[in-house]
Amino acid sequence: MTKAKNLTPRKVKDNDFDLIRAINSGQVDKFHDLVKRYEQKLYNFSLRTCWDPRDAEDMVQDTFLNVFRYLKDFRYETRFKNWLYKVAASTCIKQRRKSKFAPEKELSWEEFYAGDGTGAPAQVPGWASIPLNQLLNEELSETLNQAIMSLPRKYRLVVILRDIEGFSTIETAQILDLSSANVKVRLHRARLYLRDKLKGYYEHDR
Repeated sequence: MTKAKNLTPRKVKDNDFDLIRAINSGQVDKFHDLVKRYEQKLYNFSLRTCWDPRDAEDMVQDTFLNVFRYLKDFRYETRFKNWLYKVAASTCIKQRRKSKFAPEKELSWEEFYAGDGTGAPAQVPGWASIPLNQLLNEELSETLNQAIMSLPRKYRLVVILRDIEGFSTIETAQILDLSSANVKVRLHRARLYLRDKLKGYYEHDR
């Protein structure tokens, strides 16, 4: 049973590689198969990031255009999904930079603790390390989605990649071109921010 479970990710990975090799060798029509395999997952990711369906559709389209443009540069030592999300995240960040909105704010420890900030903890409390998907239920999902969308985008991307898409800290760091330490800091601050937003729900639920 253990061996059977371990074969699935490798099989998908190999299938991705076969498709990419075929596309890069001139079978451009097979790019449609690659799009079909990932377009729904990528749309869900884009929708969580952008919230607006039209923006999400534009992000998916731009991402696949960039994938098609740079597919020959793909290195086979990494998973295609990781590379795809790296392209998607880069597309998302560039869209943000082109916008007319003010620069995104930082999230500091002091926002979540009373006083002059001297009481901010050196370590994140244990409850803040629980992935968000373990707290998700049908009643909370809409409230949580709204709270996630209120995050500055650079924090939102880390939360979505780690807690919803299931990428590891190292993978998230590679996708976003950050250090692992930076990912951990952003993730902890984002989780604290979200729990602060949702504290009314939890207090009511007690």
